[in-house]
Amino acid sequence: MNSAALALNLNAVLPELVMVVAAAIVMLLDIFNRRGRAPTKAWLPWVALAGVLVTGAVSIWLLGQPVTSFQGMAIHDERAQALNLVVLTGAALSILLSVRYIPTVNHQTGEYYTLLLLVSTGMMAMGSATDLMVVFLALETFSLGLYILAGLNRKSLRSNEAAMKYFLLGAFASAFFVYGAAFVYGATGSTRFDLIAVTLFDGKADLPLLYIGITMLIAGFGFKVSLVPFHMWTPDVYQGSPTPVTAFMSIGTKAAAFAAFYRFFAFALPTEQATWGWALAILAVLTMTLGNLVALRQSSLKRLLAYSSIAHAGYILVGLATATPAGIDGALYYLISYAFMNMGAFAVVILLERQGEMDAEGDRLKGLSRRHPQLALIMSIFMFSLAGVPPFAGFFAKFFVFAAAVEGGWSWLAAIAMLNSAIGAWYYLRIVVDMYFAEPTADAQIEPQQVSLPLTITLGIAAVFTIALGVLPSLWTGLVQTGVVSTLALR
Repeated sequence: MNSAALALNLNAVLPELVMVVAAAIVMLLDIFNRRGRAPTKAWLPWVALAGVLVTGAVSIWLLGQPVTSFQGMAIHDERAQALNLVVLTGAALSILLSVRYIPTVNHQTGEYYTLLLLVSTGMMAMGSATDLMVVFLALETFSLGLYILAGLNRKSLRSNEAAMKYFLLGAFASAFFVYGAAFVYGATGSTRFDLIAVTLFDGKADLPLLYIGITMLIAGFGFKVSLVPFHMWTPDVYQGSPTPVTAFMSIGTKAAAFAAFYRFFAFALPTEQATWGWALAILAVLTMTLGNLVALRQSSLKRLLAYSSIAHAGYILVGLATATPAGIDGALYYLISYAFMNMGAFAVVILLERQGEMDAEGDRLKGLSRRHPQLALIMSIFMFSLAGVPPFAGFFAKFFVFAAAVEGGWSWLAAIAMLNSAIGAWYYLRIVVDMYFAEPTADAQIEPQQVSLPLTITLGIAAVFTIALGVLPSLWTGLVQTGVVSTLALR
C-alpha cells in the first residue's frame, strides 16, 4: 500500500484513533495511580475532556474531506462528521456532569472515563460503517460499555437491575441484528451496502429472504433507539443508571443507531423504499404516540424524560422514513438540538437528586422560581425547546423534519407528528407551570454540595446553544452543509 492510500485510510478513522488514544491515556494514568491519590484522580475527567475536544477539532478539520476506506466498508463523509460532533457534544457535557457525581457512585473513576471514551468511539464508528459486519462491531463496542456504565453503582439494586435488563434485552437485540444480517447476506450475497444495492438493482436478490432480514435488522436497530415495541427497557434503565450515563445514553445511542439506520436503508435498499418507508412511518407513529401518552402519567423526572426520549425517537424517524436529503439533514439537526436541550434537562435532575437516589420526583420542581429563579429560567428554556416552542432549537428541529415529510409526500405523517407534538407540550409546559405557579414542597430544596462549577458550565452551555441553534440555525447548517436543510435555514 502506498503512502497516499495509507494517509487516506488514516484520515477516515482519525477521529476514532484520537479517541482511542485518549482512552488509553486515561487508563494508563489511572493504573499508575495505584494508591488513588486525590490530586491525580482529579485530573482524569479533564484529560478525558481534552481527548474529546481534540477529537472534535479533528472532526471539524476533516469536514468537506469525504474518504472511503477499508475496501468500501467505511466512509467518512459530512454526515459521518456531523454524527461525530453530536456524539462528542454528548460525551463532553456528560464528562462535565460526572466530575462531582461519579465519585459519589463509584470510586473507580478511571474505568468510568475510559469506558465513556471507548463507548463514544463505537458510536462514531457506527455512523461511518457501510457494511453490516462493521455496523455490528461498532454496535457491540458501545453496547458492552454501556451495560457496564448502567450498573456503575454496584451498591444500588436499581442500578444492578438496570444493567441486567439492558444486558439481557440488548443480547436479544444483537441476536436479531446478526440473524438479520445473515438473511440479507443470503438474499444478496454481500453485507456491503453498495453491493447489496447493485444486486437489488440487477434483480438478482431473493426478496422474501431479504424482507425477513430487513425485519430483523429493524428490530435490532429499534432496540437501540427505543422504538415501539422495542422500548420496554428504556424507562427502567434510564431511571436506574447514574444520571450522567443516562444523559449520554439518551443522546449517543440515538445518534449512532439512527446514522446506521440511514446508511443501511438509503445506501443498500433505495429500490425498496416504497416498502421500508411505510414500515418506518408506522413505527414512527407508534413510537411518538406511546411515548407522549405514557409520559403524561409520569411523576419521576427520569422516567418522564425516558418516555420523552421515546417520543423524540419517533419524530426523528419521520425524517428517515421520507428518505429525502431534507429528511436526513433534518434528523441530523434534530439530533444536535436534542443533545443540548436533553443534556441540560438531565443536569437539572442531578441538582434535584438526593444522595444515592439517582432520580428525582417532579414535585421537587414546584415553586422552583421562588428559591432558584435562574435555575427555573434555564429549565424553562429546555422545556420550551423540547416542546417545540419558537424560537428555541427544538422548534426548528421539528420544523425541518415535518417540512421534509410534507415535501416528500408524507403529509399525513407530518400531521400525526404535529398532533403528537401538541400532546407532548402538555407535560413539558406542566413543568414550567409547576416551577412558577405551584407551592414548593418540603422536599424541594437543592443541597448546596450538589452545585459545582462543571455542572454550572454544563447548564450554561446547554442553555446558550439551545437558544443559539434556534435563533441562528446556520450555526449548525453552515458548519455541516449536507443538503436541503442549509437552504431551509437561510430562507
